[in-house]
Amino acid sequence: MKDYVLIKRPLNTEKTNIQQETFNQVSFEVDRRANRVEIRKAVEKTFNVKVASVQTMQVKGKVKQRGRVVGKRKDWKKAIVKLMPGERIDFFEGV
Repeated sequence: MKDYVLIKRPLNTEKTNIQQETFNQVSFEVDRRANRVEIRKAVEKTFNVKVASVQTMQVKGKVKQRGRVVGKRKDWKKAIVKLMPGERIDFFEGV
């Protein structure tokens, strides 16, 4: 097994909510070293669901400026996981 945590956090935005309701897709921030097979296994094991497909993308960090000080946010990896029909992951139940 790998020595890093694959799934860091779920992404909760307006776009991801629409994807979840319309296409049964859930988005996660994952470790940059993780591949699709590892992400699929981690999601299936953690949330006890069946995964249809996994899409990944590298997201570049934005350059930010505060006065004269220029900095850059970290680069990260996003995974969009499509679940099998009938499967569901609820992050915020009862809110």
